[in-house]
Amino acid sequence: MDPILDKAKAGQNQLEQIANAIPGFKGYREKELRRDADRLQREHLAARLDECKKALNEAANQATRSGGLDAINDIETARKRLDKVANRIRYADRGYAGFFDAIKVDDAMLARVYEFDLGLLAAVEDVRKELTGTAAAEAVRAAIGKLDALDSRIGERDEILTGIR
Repeated sequence: MDPILDKAKAGQNQLEQIANAIPGFKGYREKELRRDADRLQREHLAARLDECKKALNEAANQATRSGGLDAINDIETARKRLDKVANRIRYADRGYAGFFDAIKVDDAMLARVYEFDLGLLAAVEDVRKELTGTAAAEAVRAAIGKLDALDSRIGERDEILTGIR
């Protein structure tokens, strides 16, 4: 099972455990726990990306001190893409479907979305490695490419929720 979801289930108080015995309520509660676990996972990923800003700020400082102002454009592009991707991850749809919505989000779809979000971890860590390893211009350009690839992968998440994929 999912480690974050397991922690959420283990953290239920007695009242929540009793409420789970009500027919139909347990499924509803588990769906909410899965959404909360997914939100925590996405917040973790976005925070990991936000940590890269420190490396970009350091690279910008080095570039300005050394007179390498050509690198500033790439650094600013990387910073903007980093913010965009982190915000897309942080504020992605939770997988909620209203009663009258055309597309219903069931447990299986929520599980696929959660697994997809877990799969983003490797891509996020790849970007972090690129930016924290060195402040070289090539590393910044490579990070921009990886951020663009990560951004397009996040679009796949929306496709899962809308049932296109």
